[in-house]
Amino acid sequence: MTERLKVVARLAFVGLGFAAGIAVASLAPGVPQTVRKLAGLAFGPVIVQSPDTAAPPRDEGSKAHDDKQALVSLTDEQLTEAHIDLAQVESGILAHRIIVPGTIIPVADRIARVAVKLSGTVAELRKNIGDPVTKGEVLAILESREVADAKSEYLAARLTNELQQALFQRDKMVWEGRASTEQQFLKSRTLTAQTEMKFNISRQKLFALGLSESEITALPNEPEALLRRQEVRAPMAGRVVERKVDLGMAVGRDNLETELFVIVDLDRVWVELAVSPSDLPAVREGQPVSIAARGIAEKADGKVVFITPLVDKDSRTARVVADVANESGVWRPGSFVTAAVATAEQPVSVAVPTNAIQTIGAEKAVFVRTAEGFEKRAVVTGRSDDRLAEVLTGLKAGETIAVTNTFLLKAEFLKSSAED
Repeated sequence: MTERLKVVARLAFVGLGFAAGIAVASLAPGVPQTVRKLAGLAFGPVIVQSPDTAAPPRDEGSKAHDDKQALVSLTDEQLTEAHIDLAQVESGILAHRIIVPGTIIPVADRIARVAVKLSGTVAELRKNIGDPVTKGEVLAILESREVADAKSEYLAARLTNELQQALFQRDKMVWEGRASTEQQFLKSRTLTAQTEMKFNISRQKLFALGLSESEITALPNEPEALLRRQEVRAPMAGRVVERKVDLGMAVGRDNLETELFVIVDLDRVWVELAVSPSDLPAVREGQPVSIAARGIAEKADGKVVFITPLVDKDSRTARVVADVANESGVWRPGSFVTAAVATAEQPVSVAVPTNAIQTIGAEKAVFVRTAEGFEKRAVVTGRSDDRLAEVLTGLKAGETIAVTNTFLLKAEFLKSSAED
């Protein structure tokens, strides 16, 4: 029994040595592939790299891991809460700009001062400060003896003229039939001309007091009690910014208040800019202007409409006026703003807002919206101004990127990279 165990031990030692020999031989060049496979069956796969061979590229798993690191996932609700706005990449115009201070003022021809043209008292007030009005809308009603007298005079002149016109037509027919003298015909024609002239004068007096054509036409059917009432109407659409009278207040001539309301249309406003004489040669009418103000997220674009030929002797600046749309009513007269006047423009094929670009490490990057989230995309930028930056490589037109509060995406990206 002991002898048999010794034989088995020797055979095992020989087999182990044989296997070790094959493994060592498989490392040597020129060993047949069959031997190498045999060694592989015994010890599993062995990866050998020659010292002068470059390291292999990263496998697919490593690449997928890096792509996962470069994505920041946010829901639509999180985007709204973070105030992250999105925009499509498109072409743009880079501009050299002059930055100057400015003040919002109303457009000169969009201010209406509603004044009375007769003496009377305020019987009704239908509009107050801040109320919107449309053109022709009734603002107030006055009671005036003057307007009552003018209306009565008109009605009397109208009736006299109608009667005289009828008499003239009769006298004309009689004279043409040789049943009356020419002297009677001429007398009737003269009297008709006089009554017609008085009628027209009384009508013009009503126009001078502020009555419209439709109001004058409706006078014959108006109740007698309303003859002393005069409607004050808005000459333009806008908002009431001042009301200078109260109910029952006497208004009109003889040192009384004549201005009842001030209406301003603020759908468009002017920006009065103070431009230094050194910058003035670069400013031209029609140049685009962008305005912004502290505390107002909105910006507005307009254009220069007037450049004064004079320089203020005290401030040593020139007055430049720009016209800006204001449908939202954000720009209120009297507000101080900062205006950027574009003096030179240059188009670029791909441009993004400067707020969209973040510096991560040694590279500049933007965050591109994808189906999985926001992908960090390295970009190379070129020229820029205070609003836009040209992108030379890394983006193409039509892609959607984050353009506001992108530092939040940068922080989230760096956080996930640190955790990985």
